[in-house]
Amino acid sequence: MKLKLLILTTIISASSSAQTTNLDSIKSQMRYAAKQGLIDKYYPRNIDTLYGGYLSSFSYDIKPVGTQDKMIVTQARHTWSTAKAAMFYHDTAYISMSRHGFYFLRDKMWDKNYGGFYNLVARDGTPKSDMKQAYGNAFAIYGLCAYYECSGDTAGLNLAKKAFLWLEKNSHDPIYKGYYQYLNGDGSHVTRTTDIPGTSDIGYKDQNSSIHILEALTELYKVWKDPLVKERLQEMLHLIRDTIVTPQGYLQLYFTYDWKPVSYRDSSDAFIKKNHYIDHVSFGHDVETAYLMKEATEALGNMHDTKTAAIGKKMVDHALRNGWDDSLGGFYDEGYYFNNKPGLTITYKTKNWWAQAEALNTLLIFSDMYPDDPMNYLQKFFKEWQYVQTYLIDHGHGDWYEGGIDQEPQRKTSLKAHIWKGTYHVFRALMNCINRIEENKNK
Repeated sequence: MKLKLLILTTIISASSSAQTTNLDSIKSQMRYAAKQGLIDKYYPRNIDTLYGGYLSSFSYDIKPVGTQDKMIVTQARHTWSTAKAAMFYHDTAYISMSRHGFYFLRDKMWDKNYGGFYNLVARDGTPKSDMKQAYGNAFAIYGLCAYYECSGDTAGLNLAKKAFLWLEKNSHDPIYKGYYQYLNGDGSHVTRTTDIPGTSDIGYKDQNSSIHILEALTELYKVWKDPLVKERLQEMLHLIRDTIVTPQGYLQLYFTYDWKPVSYRDSSDAFIKKNHYIDHVSFGHDVETAYLMKEATEALGNMHDTKTAAIGKKMVDHALRNGWDDSLGGFYDEGYYFNNKPGLTITYKTKNWWAQAEALNTLLIFSDMYPDDPMNYLQKFFKEWQYVQTYLIDHGHGDWYEGGIDQEPQRKTSLKAHIWKGTYHVFRALMNCINRIEENKNK
């Protein structure tokens, strides 16, 4: 009996040692991927010294291309990435780069007449439309909070506060809660009318803007303990957790103003596939949201919020059971519960870059939260990193392909960056994983 216990103890010890070695190796690989493979590729290369802000579009070999229109989401995310780089690498040069982004947000993207951030401007800052979105304004808050955190510049925080109050006045729904996504130039929200096509998302409330408003409020509350911010943060957390997440454990994508789900399940397969952007299961968003909800509960001081933790686990487990590639690793982009088919059908086998980045972060978190769980999150994390290393990272030119080349080999020569693809998802995931591995080792 003693011999068996000794053998078992030896096996467990050897396994633990091997995992530690593996994590140490992954940490080194991630450090290189974050700095030399990503941050050094874009900063200061994407700093627009002529018109301000950041250049957004880069070819597969990281050369600026195209007209370089600037979207609030991308500009805010670069402001965020440079601010976080300043703190992560203890390098003040990145503070100047983040400040450069702040100036463009303040001077060019903020509407000085009606308030709020324009969604899209030309390279020189001329608005291409006066339309605004809650999603974009949320990312502006997110980036501005990071800039304030790294620089101590209260002007950045003040603009974040101003954006929050503008959303409160124009986008927040005091009756049914949550936020309207689409806003006119004067701040009034766009409502659905009979002339809006039934398959358009205009006028709907949605999960994507909701989870990123949650994300922005989390960052804002960390630096500004305002009671209204706390109230809205709690509201969004509960709305996402209790209404937007379905009983099966995935996010419903769109809703009417009073939070009735927009579903095409009773339509034909052809109609569902044609209009998939309105109604599908997005595994990447589910995995990302599990992390964002956990982060929100921690910002609120609810370190033992078991209900939110359970819902987050349900979401990750649903994604692993239904959207995970057991062969190569990685999460597929989309699936659907068709009425005439059993279970969930994978409808898009592509694997976009941001979902895989978010998966690394969430899987490592869950391996700490549930170390002995049969889902084996740590092994999934190892396999996900192997997938990223093999099919997503461009080891020659730098950065990640937009999609895994196991499914989309043509991504090797497609744009490496554009207004919807910056450094934020990848840098946050790698930075968080590096920090977690180091913290666990020092425990």
